[in-house]
Amino acid sequence: MRIQREQVVVAAWALLDEGGLEGLTMRVLAKALSIQAPSLYWHFPGKQALLDAMADTLLQDVARTLTADSPWETVVRTVAGDLRRAFLQHRDGARVYAGTFVVSEHTLRVSDTVIGSLGRAGLGPRDAGWATFTVLDYVLGFTIEEQGFTAQASETTERARALRDLASASYPHAAGALDAILDRDFDRRFDFGLDLLVAGIRTRMPASK
Repeated sequence: MRIQREQVVVAAWALLDEGGLEGLTMRVLAKALSIQAPSLYWHFPGKQALLDAMADTLLQDVARTLTADSPWETVVRTVAGDLRRAFLQHRDGARVYAGTFVVSEHTLRVSDTVIGSLGRAGLGPRDAGWATFTVLDYVLGFTIEEQGFTAQASETTERARALRDLASASYPHAAGALDAILDRDFDRRFDFGLDLLVAGIRTRMPASK
C-alpha cells in the first residue's frame, strides 16, 4: 500500500519529539515508515518541504474561536496565545515553523483574521500587515528561547550562577535585574511582552479608535 502524505507528517512529528530537529532526517524518516527513500521523496522533495508541511499543521487550530467582529486586541492576544501553545505542543516546534514560507489555507486564514481586525480598527494595509508579522516574530522568538531554556535546564542553572557572579562584580544594573531576567515563569514573561506589543500597536491607531 502506498504511504500517504499525512502519514509521513505524523511520523515526522513523532521523530521530532524523540530526537529533536537535528535528529529528523529523510533517511531516518524513511526507515521509521519502513519505506524506501524514493517513496518519501514522492511526497516531499526535501527536508524543507517536509518542514513546511509540518509547520502548516501547527496552524490548523489557531484563531478558531474568533469571530468576524472580535475586537482587534482580543484577536492579537488570542492568535499569539494560540500560536505559542501550538509551537509548544512539540519539541522544537517553534524552530520547525521559523524560516518556513507556507502557502496554505491555514496561513492565509490566520493572517487574514489578524490583518482584518487591525484594518477594521483603522490601520492601513501596510501597518496591519507589519503589525501582524511583528506579533508572529515575537511569538516565534520567545518560544524558541523558551523551548531551548527548558531543554537545557540543568546547564542553564550553572550558567545562571556564573552570570550572577560576573554581574555582581562588574555590572550593577544588570545584577539588579537578574531575578527578573532569569525568572522561569514563561507565561508571565510572554504576557508582559505581548502587553508591550499591544500597547505599541495601539499608538498606531487613529485617535477615534
